[in-house]
Amino acid sequence: MDKNPSDSIRAAGGIICGVGRNTGKIAVVRRKRYGGEVGLPKGKLNEGESEIEAARREVEEETGLRPSVRQIIGTTRYSVDGRAKSVTYFMMEATDDGPASPRDTGEIQAVEWLTPVEALAALTHENDRQLVARVFNINEKSG
Repeated sequence: MDKNPSDSIRAAGGIICGVGRNTGKIAVVRRKRYGGEVGLPKGKLNEGESEIEAARREVEEETGLRPSVRQIIGTTRYSVDGRAKSVTYFMMEATDDGPASPRDTGEIQAVEWLTPVEALAALTHENDRQLVARVFNINEKSG
C-alpha cells in the first residue's frame, strides 16, 4: 500500500533525569492499558501542537512532573497496526525530588525511578532500550 504521511502517528516524550534523592535515575512509567508495559513517558501530538509542547504535556500527564527541557535526543520509529509511528524524545530534568504521581491514572499505573542500567532491564520495547543505551552510553550486551 502507498504510505500516506498523513496516516502516520506522531508522538513525543522525554527521558527525565532525577535530582536530589533521584540523582542518577530516570523516570519510567508502567502502563495499565498495555498489560503493564514499562516505557518512557510519551504520547500523541494534539492537532497544531509541536513536539516539545506535546512532550511537556504528556510527561506532566503521565508522571505529574513539570521538568525542564534540555535538548532533543532522538526519534524512534516503528509500526502500530500497520501505521508508521514516530516518537520524538527530549532530555529533561526534574525540578525537584518530590514524588512522581501520574495525573492520567486511567492509563498509568505507576511512575518508577530507575538507574539507566535498571531501565534497560525493565523497559518493554527494544526501541526505548536502544535510546536509553545510546543516550547514557551503555553497552546493552555488557549488563
